[in-house]
Amino acid sequence: MNISGSSDIQQKLWKQANLLAVLTIFYNIAEGLVSVWFGIEDETLALFGFGADSFVEVISGVAVWHMIRRISRIGSEQRDGFEQSSLRVTGSAFYLLAAGLTVSAAMNLFIGRKPETTLWGVIISLASMSFMWLLIRHKERVGKALASPAILADAACSRACLYLSLVLLAASSGYELTGIGWFDAVGAMLIAWLSIREGREAFQKAKGISCGCSCSCGNE
Repeated sequence: MNISGSSDIQQKLWKQANLLAVLTIFYNIAEGLVSVWFGIEDETLALFGFGADSFVEVISGVAVWHMIRRISRIGSEQRDGFEQSSLRVTGSAFYLLAAGLTVSAAMNLFIGRKPETTLWGVIISLASMSFMWLLIRHKERVGKALASPAILADAACSRACLYLSLVLLAASSGYELTGIGWFDAVGAMLIAWLSIREGREAFQKAKGISCGCSCSCGNE
């Protein structure tokens, strides 16, 4: 009776973990579309870079979702071929994004280009911080209940996304309050730096250097 009850609870927790992974994917798609659109419309590089980063996170999110479904079936947290390939693609995409943002930010600083407005950057970053905080809270709860290092590492991914939102908020609010153009460019450079970190960690995990999870973000 107790064994059956414990198994039912575990299955319920794995379903919750699966739902959280799916929500993460769809939220990143929506966030990416809105951020890239307003980034182009308002000529704010930080917001555009934030949106592009969200699209890269979708690749990582699909790998996490695949991992959770596999673990719930067979119980192994070792990465499979699909997850390793996803991590390599994710790492490459992060590096390309970082290079593009760095070059664009440097050009904007050189020619003195300013965004039309960064108001949407403030709004989107606040919305993202709120949603990521909820994701972190629930992923950590489920991960601890299942004693799953992989799910806890996925929670750390969401925490890394929260840091990106903080960078966007600082850059967007700084420009909106002062009108100083370099706030947007520096914000883009900071997003590029965080993307390089995420890319490096994705390749490390693909090689099995780090923990056995499919997450591309740091799990510190």
